[in-house]
Amino acid sequence: MILEENIALKQYTTFGCNEMGRYFTNIKTSDALKESINWCTEKQIPYLVLGTGSNILFTKPFEGLIVKMGITGIQKTNETATEVFLSVGAGENWHHFVSYCVQKGWGGIENLSLIPGTVGASPIQNIGAYGVEVQETIESVTALDTQTNQWMILSNSQCDFGYRNSLFKKEKNRYIITTVQFILKKQPQLRTEYGSIKEILHEKNIKNPSLADLSNAIVQIRTSKLPDPTKLGNAGSFFKNPSLSKTNFEKLNINFPDMIAYPISDDTYKLAAGWLIENCGWKGVRKGNVGCYDKQSLVIVNYGQATGKEVYDFSEEIIQSVLIKFDVLLEREVNIL
Repeated sequence: MILEENIALKQYTTFGCNEMGRYFTNIKTSDALKESINWCTEKQIPYLVLGTGSNILFTKPFEGLIVKMGITGIQKTNETATEVFLSVGAGENWHHFVSYCVQKGWGGIENLSLIPGTVGASPIQNIGAYGVEVQETIESVTALDTQTNQWMILSNSQCDFGYRNSLFKKEKNRYIITTVQFILKKQPQLRTEYGSIKEILHEKNIKNPSLADLSNAIVQIRTSKLPDPTKLGNAGSFFKNPSLSKTNFEKLNINFPDMIAYPISDDTYKLAAGWLIENCGWKGVRKGNVGCYDKQSLVIVNYGQATGKEVYDFSEEIIQSVLIKFDVLLEREVNIL
């Protein structure tokens, strides 16, 4: 383990808010990870495992050890006539992994193109987009159980996946993921039913899209809606889409008949958080160094010099205004420290 001290964290998060980390190490092996955690245990200090920092907001200095996940690599472990089995390092860039699989003709994750972050973060959040969730392709996850200091291989069912949720999120900081095992299809059935995907494929006159066609269409959609974090600090969607019971949705829908929502079960509806925020007048609003992105109201942006506290306070204003107008409580998707 190579240890650094008093590191500016701005370069390690996509929000680019300049807080400090007391200790920092970039680990590239499982042994180095275990050594780092044992060091924190001995020193009795907290630790934080960091990937690309695309889903985190520091609002104050971090007084423990930042463990930068640097375990990479994509290894094919098995294949059949219809499937390919892969073991992928937790520090591998997610979009790089998607692009690699698309190029190889292995399907299942192409709808998750251009989602920021690392492979190791994907099961924690159970990332999803355009009708696909990563849980559909995960066979198992290898992780260090910090409670027992033992390595674990957790099957898909043991990961307890839910909407933007998992065992790793519920038992926060217990498991540190080092590799993820995927099962992808050699002859995938493409998911192109989302309207915006259909529109782009139609505009390009693509009637029988390939994996690359679908991935490129999704990249086009995402880049048109989301700001480049290297130019404008952000963490993508800042809020989750809230759920309501069918009864409460129907009551709310009487007053707001244009509200965007869709059923996810017989008695539950998912509301579009972006619609709620936009209809509270936040889209394009800027207060000092923080603002609501003018092309997608789910995104909060740092215009250059915002502190994490400023971003957090801005998000709190949005939450309160949505609660007052719609009686719906938004939940932050971004991790706050």
